[in-house]
Amino acid sequence: MMITKRKTFLQINDVDNLLVALQNLKKGTEIIHNGNRIILQDDIDAKHKFTTEAIPMNGEAIMYGVLVGIAKQAIPKGGLVHTFNLHHASQEFKGKIKDYHWSPPNVDKWKDLTFNGYHRSDGQVGTQNFWLVIPLVFCENRNIELLKNAFINGLGFQKNDPFTEQVVILKNQIQNGEKLKLPDFDKSKKTTLVHKSDLFKNIDGIKFLTHESGCGENKDESDNLCSLLAGYCLNPNVGGITILSLGCQNSQISLFQQKLNEKDPNFSKPLYIFEQQQDEGSGVEQMLSEVIHKTFEGLIEINKCQRSPAPLSKLRVGVKCGGSDGFSGISANPAIGHTADLIVSLGGTVMIAEFPELCGVEQELQNRSINSQVADDFGLMMREYAKRAAAVGAGFDMNPSPGNIKDGLITDAIKSAGAAKKAGSSPIVDSLGYGKYVTKSGLNLVCTPGNDVLATTGMAGAGATIQLFTTGLGTPTGNPICPMVKLSTNTRLAEKLPEIIDIDCGPIISGDKSVEEIGEEVLNYIIKLASGEINTKAMDLGQDDFMFWRRGVKL
Repeated sequence: MMITKRKTFLQINDVDNLLVALQNLKKGTEIIHNGNRIILQDDIDAKHKFTTEAIPMNGEAIMYGVLVGIAKQAIPKGGLVHTFNLHHASQEFKGKIKDYHWSPPNVDKWKDLTFNGYHRSDGQVGTQNFWLVIPLVFCENRNIELLKNAFINGLGFQKNDPFTEQVVILKNQIQNGEKLKLPDFDKSKKTTLVHKSDLFKNIDGIKFLTHESGCGENKDESDNLCSLLAGYCLNPNVGGITILSLGCQNSQISLFQQKLNEKDPNFSKPLYIFEQQQDEGSGVEQMLSEVIHKTFEGLIEINKCQRSPAPLSKLRVGVKCGGSDGFSGISANPAIGHTADLIVSLGGTVMIAEFPELCGVEQELQNRSINSQVADDFGLMMREYAKRAAAVGAGFDMNPSPGNIKDGLITDAIKSAGAAKKAGSSPIVDSLGYGKYVTKSGLNLVCTPGNDVLATTGMAGAGATIQLFTTGLGTPTGNPICPMVKLSTNTRLAEKLPEIIDIDCGPIISGDKSVEEIGEEVLNYIIKLASGEINTKAMDLGQDDFMFWRRGVKL
């Protein structure tokens, strides 16, 4: 899709009765759209929507070709659509009712290309080689932090940190009896991580997870936590693992081992498990000393693994949006949707999560499913999710955040229709529940909440080795084991927050580049990232966000 230069508005689908303002438009402005003369009845800010025809009270608002809302009151032709006159509505879904035929994009220019990845014994290929240190229960978080400080400082994975320098300056001022004076901030000094240790040149880092789960929960929560952590261990970006257990918690070592065995009965990575309450040594200090010793043995082992060429079919890419705006569904999301189609055409795997942001496009996705079983599994998970939300007095209609609404995403259905563009147009090969691991090449649906970190955590646990994250407002989310590529929906954001944005999709809005051109640029970026030639901004910032989806009651 190419937006003509200097165009002031856009109709996304031919049947839509809402138009998107591409720039601020004043009340009284005349708009000519397909011979239809529209006089704007309100000021329309960029990213917001206005009507092509009058919509009566209880009339339908259509965008992206689907129902996105019902009018609370009559909306005049050329009137602003906002929360005061439109509420969420979406069409019903009934399972797979149509055959789907897909025309894959031409991938001749990439079919013979490779990336340099880490080949695992199970046939997976990682884009990184991390050692992972994880607790089975929150009681071990302190020990995880002690280990983190020891390894990060001891091996030289430290930050270049200008903020610590400021603290030292202020401390010296007090010691010298000086009046506190805020030092000038040196913008040239960036907070970054040293990614490689001189000792372990083939290891991309040691990652330490903490969480607030593992005990005082129902059985389903313990099962889900252990399943998610098992997925992190199986992820090909992880070369080896150290696990700490207290001993008395619900998430027992045996349960974790069961979940890992279900995913891979032949799991062969270095895996060291320590249980504090069963330790016969002289206390936690002795246990941590043993942890460090065994982990060093594991680091020596995985450092033997070197990058080597792998086909692009080995790529596993997750797609996500967060801090979305009114341009998300017409720039960055369809751009990475095109990237997704290219990857699937090359035999690779794509995952899209955040089920609350698929509300309203369920029927389309069910029709795209390769069979009725995949479609029904998706529909069942969507209905179950809606029931869980209703049980706590919530609903999908409450999904748009204040930031979303301010920037033009008025209903969940509008947000969802644009969010679904990240999935491209390829057939859906599987629908995965939370904590499940991907087994099929092609486009997979992964059940997670819309919450940024819960969704990205879930896709990494499902096996994603790179994630594409679009944002219109600016979201710094990262993941400890899965490199996160940030794409801005508009150039203003890329210029305002250059420290978190990797790729600017704003040229789509200005008309300087097409969706397809940006989508191809993203694929080329992925190949370099997967080969270890570049790092993302989130990696340089050490943005390692991990959060387990806790759904049940606490006990």
